[in-house]
Amino acid sequence: MSENFDKVKDFVLDLGFQIDEEIPEEEIVIIHDEERGIRNLVIDCEEDVLVLEQPIIPLAPGGKAQVYRRILQMNRELIYGGFVLNEEGDTLIFRNTLALENLDLNELESSINALSLGLAENGKELLSFTQS
Repeated sequence: MSENFDKVKDFVLDLGFQIDEEIPEEEIVIIHDEERGIRNLVIDCEEDVLVLEQPIIPLAPGGKAQVYRRILQMNRELIYGGFVLNEEGDTLIFRNTLALENLDLNELESSINALSLGLAENGKELLSFTQS
């Protein structure tokens, strides 16, 4: 287990999150905070990069261009991170990456807050995309 992984876990706990699952061999923790819209947020220490990913909604197959256009417009308003598609293209996720070498508590907190704010501002509209 790396020093960075321990640092990230400490930051997560300092921010008041509960670690729901820990996968030490992959240096992954999964957290939640329903009040802030955090549900199954995967925090992954990848070499020298911290990757945060949270599934947001499943997307209808053959999605409409206007849905994807609107998602890109939403990204413009996000402070950190962005809404992206998973590899299969069937799920919208929030994703952000941070450098692990200089990571501090405020950076991690800001990234998680950006997710919360993005969901608060766009949640109803994002949910409507599951029916498009």
